Amino acid sequence: MSVIVNVFNLEPEPLPAPYAPTGAGAVCYEPRLARLAGTPGSSRLGANLLVLAPGKCAFPFHSHRGSDELFFIISGSGVLRYGEKAYPIREGDFISCHAGGPETAHQIRNDGTEELRYIAIGTNPTIDIVEYPDTNKFKSHTLPGEAAAFDEIARIGQGGDYWDVAKE
Repeated sequence: MSVIVNVFNLEPEPLPAPYAPTGAGAVCYEPRLARLAGTPGSSRLGANLLVLAPGKCAFPFHSHRGSDELFFIISGSGVLRYGEKAYPIREGDFISCHAGGPETAHQIRNDGTEELRYIAIGTNPTIDIVEYPDTNKFKSHTLPGEAAAFDEIARIGQGGDYWDVAKE
C-alpha cells in the first residue's frame, strides 16, 4: 500500500464474509469500506474510508477498552451517539472516541438523504475488549492475522467461575 492514498480515488466495498452483517443486522448495518492504512498483523494503527447509505449505521453501538478511535466527516450528515447523548454531525466534523467503558460507547448513523462518507482512524492493540451496551455483550479479540488469533463474543454476566476448572 502506498504511503499516499487519495480517498476520492477509492471504491469502498461491502464488508466481506465473515465480517458482513447477517440476519436482522443486515437491515440496520450496511457499511461500505476501503482500507486506507494498516493491514492485519502489520500495524498498530488503522484507517478506513466508510460510506453509509441514508438510514444506515456501520456498526452496533460499542466501546473499546483498548482502542482509541477518531472520525473525520468528509461529506454528508448524520448522528453520533456517544454514551447517553446524541450529537448531529456533518461535513468537516472531527470526532474523538477514546478507549473506555459504556460511557464512551459510540455509533455513527446516517440520518440524511445523501451518502455519509467519513474516515475512521483507530489504534489496533494486540488485544481488545469491545462492549455492546445495547445487547449486553462483549467481544474479546486479538488482531486478525496474529499467530494465535482469538475472537469470541459472549453475554456480560454469564461467564464461569474463575476456579471452575477441570479436575486433574
